Amino acid sequence: MTPQLGNHLIDEGVITKAQLSEALERQKSYGQRLGDNLVALGHLSAEQMAGFLKKAPVAPKNTDESGLDPLFIADLALKHALFMGEFGMQEMAGKICLPVSAVEEALDFLRREKLVEVTGAAQITKASFRFKITALGKNRAGDLLNLCAYCGPAPVPLEDYCATVEFQNVRNILLDEQSLRSSLEHLTLPEEVYHQLGPAISSGRPIFLYGPPGNGKTAIAVAISEALPGSVYIPHSVLVGGQIISVFDTVNHVPVADGIGQAGLDRRWVEIRRPVMMTGGELTLKMLDLQFNPMTKTYEAPLQMKANNGILVIDDFGRQQVDPQDLLNRWIVCLERNLDFLTLHTGMKFTIPFNQIVVFSTNLEPKSLVDEAFLRRIRYKIKVDHPTEEAFARIFQRVCAENGLEYSEEVFLDLMDNFYASHDIRPSACQPRDLVAHIVDYCRYHNKVPRFSRQAVAQAWKDYFLQ
Repeated sequence: MTPQLGNHLIDEGVITKAQLSEALERQKSYGQRLGDNLVALGHLSAEQMAGFLKKAPVAPKNTDESGLDPLFIADLALKHALFMGEFGMQEMAGKICLPVSAVEEALDFLRREKLVEVTGAAQITKASFRFKITALGKNRAGDLLNLCAYCGPAPVPLEDYCATVEFQNVRNILLDEQSLRSSLEHLTLPEEVYHQLGPAISSGRPIFLYGPPGNGKTAIAVAISEALPGSVYIPHSVLVGGQIISVFDTVNHVPVADGIGQAGLDRRWVEIRRPVMMTGGELTLKMLDLQFNPMTKTYEAPLQMKANNGILVIDDFGRQQVDPQDLLNRWIVCLERNLDFLTLHTGMKFTIPFNQIVVFSTNLEPKSLVDEAFLRRIRYKIKVDHPTEEAFARIFQRVCAENGLEYSEEVFLDLMDNFYASHDIRPSACQPRDLVAHIVDYCRYHNKVPRFSRQAVAQAWKDYFLQ
């Protein structure tokens, strides 16, 4: 848990100072995190703890609470006005995701500057005024778009972003064994892997998955995301040194529908499932830095920033376009201090939290990729090996059931004796899926009912393996 958690709980009236002291004393004897000890002592329930760690950003009441300069808000409103035609205060507030009071202040300024004008009103109240942009306003909006083409929800200040990421710290998650097993039930894994994965995920520390190809390392990395409880809040964009960095990614971030329209929420933030960012052989060092778009004059957040409070999977580690040692040099401080350093094209440097479970997955020998300094910073190293014959049989049973084939133990034993043993090939967890897929494809083409038979297996083997 973060050191400030206890103070946050006291400030919110969730626990007392005496209860915090009792939990800290218990932590000295039993270890674990502060939240675990508070739950164990009965000072709050696991549900209360999880709910506290998912505190929604509160909507600002005015311009000052938004953390943004009034002129910045006015410029953003003017850019929106260029595309809105006639509009009211509520409509503009919906576009820039700020309270009406902040919008009213911005529109008053734009009216004084003759950049927008009032076209009418349903009542004699300012709230019912209808506005449209003037010719002077259109020229000004065009100039603003040339400087920065961003025209979306108002960004949040860097300080607010960092504070929220720290509050939603991935190391604060309360993971139970049942959730982990449920997320991995579609895989056939040895008990040893479960015993290693549980503490590794719960710790929020980097994980190194290694072993021969085709045995589920990538599938495990993806399934871990299903085990992470709860949701988190991320901003549409962040304002740093007058520059806008887009964070919310419609491709990789999955919004939680329940959070839409909830009263009191700061609409500049989006409630999403814990993010899962995955990269493989295409990874370059450039992808770990801010991506400046010279056309829009805005930045795209790097992978690790989009993955904050979630999971970042480096698949096929060692096969990237970037040398593993270079990646080590780029992230050695990040993994050690949980901070990352980014630079704007203006030269301004700033820090952001590096708060995600980094999962490295490789089928290469770990010691041939990186040195001991890097491996030391990856606390959990889990080998995902070839399945035993018993586990291999269970995988075949599950795959046959999923494809509507009747499993035959006699055919399986024949496969093991006359194919795997005779060709000196070790079974891999992906092979049942692939061989059964070959059977289904072959039978569909020949207009036959797919069967898990000796003949079908022999044909699938011939098509699948190199002779």
